[in-house]
Amino acid sequence: MLTHPTLHLLTQLGLTGMAEAFKSLADNEEVHGLAHAEWLALLLDHEATWRNNRRLALRLRKAKLRHHAVPEDIDYRAPRGLDRRLFDMLLKGDWIK
Repeated sequence: MLTHPTLHLLTQLGLTGMAEAFKSLADNEEVHGLAHAEWLALLLDHEATWRNNRRLALRLRKAKLRHHAVPEDIDYRAPRGLDRRLFDMLLKGDWIK
């Protein structure tokens, strides 16, 4: 398999995520038995994930958030009047339906 020209072409076309996946799949002996459609599906999935992650990182950088806050870090013991059950319900997203 001509991996170097393929990697170069994928990078030239702006498919960096797919190039990374191609390199890791080419080095992995376990996936050599996969059909072409399965290989392509893995490459496309990796490219889509790579782009989504890049887009999210850009949005987070542009937001200039001062703190990295996650719901798991909420201290319900502090005297702020937070209702844990209400937070859990909101986090599940059932209220959207």
